[in-house]
Amino acid sequence: MTEKIKEVTFITIGLKSSYEELQFGKFEDKELFKFLTRAKEDLQKDPLCGTRVPERLIPNEYKQKYGVNALL
Repeated sequence: MTEKIKEVTFITIGLKSSYEELQFGKFEDKELFKFLTRAKEDLQKDPLCGTRVPERLIPNEYKQKYGVNALL
C-alpha cells in the first residue's frame, strides 16, 4: 500500500511567514521552528495523530471564516 502525503497549510500567509522567520531567530525560536516542523511532518504522515479538539470548543468564528469543522 502506498502512503499518501497530505498537505499541511497555514491559515494565513502572515502565519506562514512568522513560522518561516523562526528558523533565523534566537535559540528558542529555532527550537520552536524545529518542533513545529516535526509536528507538520507528523500530520502529513497521519492527519489524526494529534489531539482532536471537540467540535463544540471550536470558535464559531473559525467555522464561519475558515470553514473548519475539525482541529487537531
